[in-house]
Amino acid sequence: MCGQWCVCELFLSVAGRSGRPASPIGTGVPGLAVYQRGLSMSQPRHSTDRDAGSEKGNSARYVPPLELTKGQPPPIAANGGLSYMSFDRDGDAGTAEATRAAFEQIAVGEGQAVTDLLENAPPGPIETKWGVGFRHYEECLAHIRASGMQAPEGGVVLPLRYTIHEQPSYSIVSSNALWRDPSREADAQALRKEEHDTARRCLYFPQVLRDARRLEEYYPGLSPTSSECMDRLGLALAHCESKCENFYDAAEVERVFYPEMEKLLLDLFPGATDALVYNHDVFDKDYSGDRTEDQNNKNPGVNAQYANIVHNDLNDNSGRVRARELLIHNLRNFGRTQHYTAEEADAKLSRRFMSINLAKPMEPVGQYPFVLCAWPSFADQPYITNYRIYDDRVGETTRFTYRPEHEWYWFPQQTSTEVSMLKCYDSITDGSVSRWSFHSACVDPTAAEDAPCRKNVVVRSFVFF
Repeated sequence: MCGQWCVCELFLSVAGRSGRPASPIGTGVPGLAVYQRGLSMSQPRHSTDRDAGSEKGNSARYVPPLELTKGQPPPIAANGGLSYMSFDRDGDAGTAEATRAAFEQIAVGEGQAVTDLLENAPPGPIETKWGVGFRHYEECLAHIRASGMQAPEGGVVLPLRYTIHEQPSYSIVSSNALWRDPSREADAQALRKEEHDTARRCLYFPQVLRDARRLEEYYPGLSPTSSECMDRLGLALAHCESKCENFYDAAEVERVFYPEMEKLLLDLFPGATDALVYNHDVFDKDYSGDRTEDQNNKNPGVNAQYANIVHNDLNDNSGRVRARELLIHNLRNFGRTQHYTAEEADAKLSRRFMSINLAKPMEPVGQYPFVLCAWPSFADQPYITNYRIYDDRVGETTRFTYRPEHEWYWFPQQTSTEVSMLKCYDSITDGSVSRWSFHSACVDPTAAEDAPCRKNVVVRSFVFF
């Protein structure tokens, strides 16, 4: 370990999976008294006035069963993995309880201890229980070059950013009313700091990316453009010559591009009965126009940042909950209006359904490519839940820790007619198909200095069988 700083033992004391450190580090968060009611995070408070999963007398309340994949360890999550819908009070979908838990976690100080460990470490590599990591991209890239790591034809070796904090995290989304309440400015400041610090509890690790177009070289007989590829690996490639002329016009994207993607999905999955594209994001670092998000008018705005941390958009809970929200309530649905009753939605969701993200560039991608990881390489790895707290729902996304065996793919110089596809959720849990992929953006060290940054549109969908 010469020249490396080792945090393995330290993380055992401040970042274990018990949910609390041996002794609290740090106290005193503004506003905490509002939420801290003497409740331990390891002893969640459950609703007792209504049966879990019942919607009698309250059509908004639905508690999903935790549906782990066969062979998958339990998630690293609050409440033993139980959805915050279990803590619903008067139709708030558990948002008050999730907000309370967010402030309690800040007060405990475990995350701050991890941040301090990394900030106070000497320069250079950091030895973790997963392998050698680096705080800065350039350090990791220098390590890759010095160690002589090689990639197969069409591939590349580069730094990818993983969390090293094996604890659930909380994020108060920008639309939450808390941010607009002058009386809660101190709370807002504490949350902003925690959001910033959560990103600092990550390190760069070296990974080999394979060319997804050459996938049959690694899996003979498996075409990257097939549904079999999605079932087996959680990723695929499709072709689309869109008639959408302006991807910055949200109304045109909904009118033209959404139906194109729905048809693409139905063509890819011949057993599917319905496909619903329900929202989209536009990514363009160099865009000079108005980036403003307007949810009421179904306009996601234009993102200037690329999500360069290994993550997935859904998990065991949120895959099923998000589908139900769309079918019954049209909650944040930018696509076709849905008119299902709770009973009709449950019948539809009793059959197989999956969530697919589809990413199409507006022009060939030069920098900040979109990269995907194949399911078999992490099927037995627990995910770490991130809770996204809205005013009316608690979303759940996931993060993952590093493994050198993770099987990553990219599409070098992805063109405007190539659509990269990744699975975010599958209702099948018996291990016969992939449950999801995880993904990230990254910096390509082989790209020219003036290479154009990725300009693409990403749509989110559900496919029903």
